[in-house]
Amino acid sequence: MPVERHVDILAILCTLWGALAMLVGVSLLLLSAGALAILFGPDGSASALRGVTATAFAVMGAVALVWGGAHVGASVLLRRRQPAGRVLTLGLAWSTCFVLPFGTALGAYALWILLTNEGRRLFEPVAVV
Repeated sequence: MPVERHVDILAILCTLWGALAMLVGVSLLLLSAGALAILFGPDGSASALRGVTATAFAVMGAVALVWGGAHVGASVLLRRRQPAGRVLTLGLAWSTCFVLPFGTALGAYALWILLTNEGRRLFEPVAVV
């Protein structure tokens, strides 16, 4: 299979991975809102633990949204064969390898495709004569 096809498949997988991460981010932000509703509920019993929980959910949700957005942005750049897309995807692939088991597979696939000589050549800028 030509490397162009592998890059297209990688772009699709990065889009799906990013969309799932953003879905998790939205879910965590909704959980944070629920924890805040309980914290400032009508019973008036504020607890430090409830505040920590709401803050943790909000921070994790924001990080998941940024993480997912970075993957979707990288996939757009990959489809356009932009050199920045290759660099961004390589950076994300290294850290994605630590998310077992699917992140490891996606990260290893991205590294395998983008670090080959054919993968490098695909993203080299074209000289205009």
